[in-house]
Amino acid sequence: MRTFVGRNALRWAAAPRRAAARPLLLALMAAGAALLNGCTGNALSVTPPIQARDTPSPQPSPVNAPPPVAEMRQAPADARPLVSVQGSAARRILPPHMTPEMTPQPTPATTAQYESYKDNPWQRVAEQPVSTFSASVDTGSYANVRRFINRGQLPPKDAVRVEELVNYFGFDATGPAPDARDPFKVRAQVLAAPWNPDRGLIRITIKGKDAAKASLPPANLVFLVDVSGSMGPQDRLPLVQSALKLLTAQLRPQDKVGLVTYASGSRVVLPPTSGEQKERINLAIDNLRAGGGTYGEGGIRLAYAQARESLIPEGINRVLLATDGDLNIGVTDPLILKALVEEQRKSGVSLTTLGVGDSNYNEALMKRLADVGNGSYHYLDSLQEAHKVLVNEMTSTLATIAQDLKLQVEFNPATVEEYRLIGYELHALKREDFNNDKVDAGDIGAGHQVTALYEFVPKGAKGSVDPLRYGTDSKPTEKPAADATKTNELAWVKLRYKYPGQATSELTELPVARPASLPAVASQDADTRFAVAVAAWGQWLRGTTLIGDYGPAQFVPLARDARGEDRYGHRAEFARLAELSAALKN
Repeated sequence: MRTFVGRNALRWAAAPRRAAARPLLLALMAAGAALLNGCTGNALSVTPPIQARDTPSPQPSPVNAPPPVAEMRQAPADARPLVSVQGSAARRILPPHMTPEMTPQPTPATTAQYESYKDNPWQRVAEQPVSTFSASVDTGSYANVRRFINRGQLPPKDAVRVEELVNYFGFDATGPAPDARDPFKVRAQVLAAPWNPDRGLIRITIKGKDAAKASLPPANLVFLVDVSGSMGPQDRLPLVQSALKLLTAQLRPQDKVGLVTYASGSRVVLPPTSGEQKERINLAIDNLRAGGGTYGEGGIRLAYAQARESLIPEGINRVLLATDGDLNIGVTDPLILKALVEEQRKSGVSLTTLGVGDSNYNEALMKRLADVGNGSYHYLDSLQEAHKVLVNEMTSTLATIAQDLKLQVEFNPATVEEYRLIGYELHALKREDFNNDKVDAGDIGAGHQVTALYEFVPKGAKGSVDPLRYGTDSKPTEKPAADATKTNELAWVKLRYKYPGQATSELTELPVARPASLPAVASQDADTRFAVAVAAWGQWLRGTTLIGDYGPAQFVPLARDARGEDRYGHRAEFARLAELSAALKN
């Protein structure tokens, strides 16, 4: 038996003069439905609202077409959706003239994901003299933090990674000579910590060889774009489209570009196409539409397959993944996806991730995939950021000059009591990993610069960690203690790296000389002063107690005085962000 409500009854229920009778009418309708159900054994038959649904499928769909556009008609001002009762569940029913898009939608809950970590602690040199970590050239944290502050919010603590804030900025460090053996030049500076003049800072900088765009080897690029429903907002797919068109404008005739998308399925939108066919590439990018689920696993597999088919030996082979990281079809476990990318990178194809989005942004996945994919992670909060990453820094984003770069610093117990590494918590390595060429580490692009900062307590100064009552647990087989008597050194820095495509690493070493006294930060060059200001800001944002009361009143003027040439205005922007963040925290 089918029960329905006549058109006149609906109009009567919706009329303003009958507002007081609406609840009674609805109750009578529900009671009547229940009575009929009890008499006939049939449920109340209604037509449910049309809603987009993501239905997982074990096989990717052959076509990733945009969803049909629903016809939109203006609803009467007094129209309200009705409620039906079926069993014990209630659901909304839309009148025939309304679509789901025309009804008020609840504000989505924030499901953004960041990898949690704790700040590196102080270490006593007598007990733990060696620090080992993987180099990182990721910069996504800075752009993401900027997005929060520009929207009037302080970022979540775990969204702040100090090394990514510092490495976001270009510095004027001198690179290696064109005929130098190493693909980069290493430098170490020592100065007093501005938040504690009795303690020192060691700034280690690594500057890679630069290369002109024209001199780069041919590039085989695959744009892998998430076109699922969550990518619809203006700051997601439309921003990605504009960003990829910026990169397309830089391509040369010898370069090739393919375009792969994924939503409920995955498909090849554009087969490998010469860089001189820019109109064809841009047309394919412009035609992308958002809709459906998020079958990221299928997209990753298909993009790597496309890159392998067009592999250029001795060339640049890279997948650029643009997504908000919100996966819901196929494999979604981050560890399994990480293993997938680790396996795929063996083919010689690297992965760079370009993150977008906000409330559902999975930054933890974006960073993890880039790290294991021999690429870099970036966050696009604006077209200006896309221009920085894909145009101004195109060579460093695409061309790799050194792979698996690891740093190991051994502190001299004769001159240093304690130390702590500022940042790089998610890149820590075991001491034995340094000499293990099978352990993956960070890659360095052409012209890239890596900065690492250590804070240390000089010998005889008051530290933060009490010494052990019963001494250290050092083994007799370790390096003889005679080396610790070299009082003209604070530390010994070692770097291991591989030339692209090589399996065996190279070793570079240098000492960190002990100055007669710790020079004040004000006496240092502009790059050093600015790097220290950014590092202080990052620690302050995380709410650390390790810099005492040092805050915006100190690091904002320090940054302003160290702007230098500031060709693109990034340093001036930082000073403004630091001031805004101080206002938000008060």
